[in-house]
Amino acid sequence: MTSEHHSVTFSAGKFAGGFTMSLAEVKAIEFFPPAGLPAGAAKLGFRFGDKGTHSSRTLMLTELEAVLAAAPGAADRAAYAAAIIEGNCLEKPTASTRRLSNQRLGELYALDPFVVVFRVLRGLWDVDPNARPLLAMLAALARDPLFMASAGPVLSQHAGIEIQRAPIREALRKLVGERMNDDTLDKVVRNVSSSWTQTGHLTGRTFKHRQCVSAPPTAVAFALWLGNAAGFRGEELLTTGWIAALDCTATSARTLALEAKRIGLIDLRTAGDVVEFGLDRLDPGLGRK
Repeated sequence: MTSEHHSVTFSAGKFAGGFTMSLAEVKAIEFFPPAGLPAGAAKLGFRFGDKGTHSSRTLMLTELEAVLAAAPGAADRAAYAAAIIEGNCLEKPTASTRRLSNQRLGELYALDPFVVVFRVLRGLWDVDPNARPLLAMLAALARDPLFMASAGPVLSQHAGIEIQRAPIREALRKLVGERMNDDTLDKVVRNVSSSWTQTGHLTGRTFKHRQCVSAPPTAVAFALWLGNAAGFRGEELLTTGWIAALDCTATSARTLALEAKRIGLIDLRTAGDVVEFGLDRLDPGLGRK
């Protein structure tokens, strides 16, 4: 992935006020530092490229909740697969659909404690059930380039704005080039729009409108961890795309980070304008408490 994929931008959308917005006029949302991707990001569970699960599925939030409820926190990849395929925790009608669901959920969330992004997600999942849609969203952003490409056209809009398909489509086309035909691209637009509705960022069926989400400290802690894993440090962790995905400003993110510290999720030290985050609590590693 080249540096042009680090900021999500878009163009050619008509908005509620009747005006259009070009790529150059949209505020960039940075999920990775401009200098480039950290060398170890893929090893932590980030996925890059021009393919993603949203070519055929959505966020699958309901399915993820069912799988994690069916398998204990210490489950390995085989146990999650067994819960889906043999236990049919997703209540799919055929073995083939169960196997496909296992594959797609594995692509999007890993479902593997050896994948650090999933390990952190799983550790936070039961802390606050209300945070689950946003936790799933953050993990999916890290693991599905198609979903990440759709983020700018959604996140950069103010509450109440009707979200147009053209900017999302263009952002996706910029990522995939000619690899997808128009029909497939339109399907991806529908899928990502459904996912942003599942997370609470969009509302409505035929016409989607932007609405703001309310981020809990648990989700902010995960966003800080992802930002750190992506290569950001210190104060800049409060202004990343991961934080923007929670509709947080730097000020509100800092307040929520202090609450995350209070409940024991992270460590945080401030000295004047200097902020230092300790995020090791979110991933104590396999086999350690």
